[in-house]
Amino acid sequence: MKFEEEVVTGVHRPEFATLFRAAIVERGVTMTWLRERLADGGNPIAAATLSYWRSGARRPEGPRSIAAVEEIESLLALERGALVSLIGPTHRVGPIGRVQYPLAHDRLEQLTAETFTGLGAAVLDPARDVSTTAVTEVGADGFVISRTTRTLLQSTSGTITDVPYIDMTPGAPTPAPLFSMLGGGRISRRYSHPSGEVHGAMMELERPLGPAQTAMIEWKLEYPPGYPGTSETGHGVARRCRDLMLWTKFHPDALPTWLEEVQETPDDTTVTPLCLDGATAIHQVRQGWGPGMLILRWGYDARE
Repeated sequence: MKFEEEVVTGVHRPEFATLFRAAIVERGVTMTWLRERLADGGNPIAAATLSYWRSGARRPEGPRSIAAVEEIESLLALERGALVSLIGPTHRVGPIGRVQYPLAHDRLEQLTAETFTGLGAAVLDPARDVSTTAVTEVGADGFVISRTTRTLLQSTSGTITDVPYIDMTPGAPTPAPLFSMLGGGRISRRYSHPSGEVHGAMMELERPLGPAQTAMIEWKLEYPPGYPGTSETGHGVARRCRDLMLWTKFHPDALPTWLEEVQETPDDTTVTPLCLDGATAIHQVRQGWGPGMLILRWGYDARE
């Protein structure tokens, strides 16, 4: 069904509000029902905000609102993008700050730039990690088995069709880990720097992202048997992110004797000792943080 822009009391209502209102009537649901389903799905929106959207008094703005609109499309049995495409290019993308290389290492920056070029990507692409959770599995030998990353991605300008991702082993040349896509797209290209210290993959999104639009992507890095042992994990962002969480899970037969958190930014590096306190996993959280790299390192001897 196609809903045209309507005129009420001489005022043109935005097409977004028209379709939103008509879809609610067509589906036969109440605003209370919609608000409760959004909250159940992890996208809570105030009743007043939904009313503003329905009346056309306001339009959705920001990553959280866009994510909620994408869920509304599903709840109201609309085609994907039916409402998001009508929001228009003027909604804000939130505070993203200046894009910067996350580490203060000129050599690594050069290797990273060359890897992006090898992937056919811009050195600093116009994508932003709004919210990222990375889960690392550590095996009985104390080394990383895999890292699964789930990211709410946002376009900061233009239209994005591909997103590059890199894995670094500074000072330790290694073969490429195994990249795989779990959702939101596919791996279209891979490239390893001749140094063996930076490996990259290009992720082709399921659908293009216009300015300020968002999408969820999930991918996995695996380190097969025979791969040089890795006893650290982390995630870096080139722009300010809303949420970043690292969850590292250790094998119960290989709990480290020491842990340390390393926070690297373009300006400084901070190292903080951590403790499992009897647990088998540890998480690190940052909010409104970046650019920078958040790292966890561990070992099994006395810490020097």
